[in-house]
Amino acid sequence: MSVQGTDSYSEGGTLPELVTRAVMLARRTGFTKSCRLEQGRLLHALAAGARGQIGETGTGCGVGLAWMAAARQPGVRLVSVERELRLVELVRELFAEVPDVEIVHGDWTRIHEYGPFDLLVVDGGGNGKQTEAADPERLLTPAGTIVIDDFTPLTSWPPTHQGRPDRARSDWLEHPALLATEVRLAPDLSTVIGTRRP
Repeated sequence: MSVQGTDSYSEGGTLPELVTRAVMLARRTGFTKSCRLEQGRLLHALAAGARGQIGETGTGCGVGLAWMAAARQPGVRLVSVERELRLVELVRELFAEVPDVEIVHGDWTRIHEYGPFDLLVVDGGGNGKQTEAADPERLLTPAGTIVIDDFTPLTSWPPTHQGRPDRARSDWLEHPALLATEVRLAPDLSTVIGTRRP
């Protein structure tokens, strides 16, 4: 989820229908932290290549989930975990007629009950960005992909955030179970993408 991410959709343009409906839900409910348009496009592309199950932590109003659902191959299951019951209920209603999508209520760690995943999108909710909690060897299939969103672009090494070491970022980039890199999506937005080593 991105601060003011819902606003990134105000520029117009053609979106998948389900994404449009999720953005409308976010606006109706005053939810501002949807994944940004740039992140959604990345998720769309990655989901199209997933052959196994896709997981997500931090459903929000379902914008990121909608990007992935719109691109996945038939039969690829999506599981998304959200801690706010009100959002879970709204998103379940939004996806009620979309096959193979499950919205789970609870802390992000409930994603462990549903893995392993071919593609896993980890939002920063709770401790989701800390490698000690989100174990890629447990959560990913061999050669599975993990996406950790909402970083500011890396400008130096070792990475820092607000003048302190950025352990969340460096732990993912140096994780021994992953081949990982950072991808800049906008001047103020980057994402870490990692592939589980065989």
